[in-house]
Amino acid sequence: MNVAGKVFIITGASSGIGEALARVLAQRGARVVCAARRADELKRVCDSINASGGSALAVQTDITDLDACHNMVKATVDAYGKLDGLILNAGISMWSRFEDITDLSFFQDLMDVNYHGAVNCCHAALPSLKQTNGKIVSCSTAQAIMGFPNHSGYVASKHALHGFLETLDMEQRGEITILEAVLSWIRGTNLRDNAFGADGKKHAHSARKHTSESVSLEVCVAQIIQAIERDKKTVYIPGKLGLIPFLNTFFKGFLQRKVMRAIDKNET
Repeated sequence: MNVAGKVFIITGASSGIGEALARVLAQRGARVVCAARRADELKRVCDSINASGGSALAVQTDITDLDACHNMVKATVDAYGKLDGLILNAGISMWSRFEDITDLSFFQDLMDVNYHGAVNCCHAALPSLKQTNGKIVSCSTAQAIMGFPNHSGYVASKHALHGFLETLDMEQRGEITILEAVLSWIRGTNLRDNAFGADGKKHAHSARKHTSESVSLEVCVAQIIQAIERDKKTVYIPGKLGLIPFLNTFFKGFLQRKVMRAIDKNET
């Protein structure tokens, strides 16, 4: 896929990976529809893109509302006449051992945004994507394909989305394509600042500094767009994450020990 001239919806586009993807895609000649709940931040992003010669449309959207997702797609088609790509980027996280959680209600929020919200977007966008043989891009995580300490609810929501998209891909039989971007820790996002804690409230966890194994926002976005252009089904960022499916099948204990050590490094 040559992204120039293509129309992309990007969820969670008011900051982090979503904002960076919108900016770079617009620089490459794509027309971008930026969707998120924060209208002021969406306006900031889109005004900046348009002022720089790109084409961006802000559509305030709560992806947990199916009607809002249908409105998002309608606004896109009304403005640009088509839809070529849906980038599922919106998401929320957590950081707590399961046994330490005192308020479990945020597990519903994790599922509503990370899973049900993505499903809502796909349901709304699928007819338009089929008209253009378009693409769904999931900004996923290694936690979608294996367990991860301190992230039980997040892992569950990402496992659910991984299984849903794999099934959708099989059902569509090439009428649309699906790219799963399996990401490690990415610097320059606010995912940690908005992660749920054991008390069910969002806490800034940015005091836990990223290790040297984390990936910069710029590198992450460049590799996602390269994978879109090369029509890949999966991209691992960094590339060594591509070993996870093999290790998880044949050397599960070794992999789990490595993951637990990595979590320990990110505790402080």
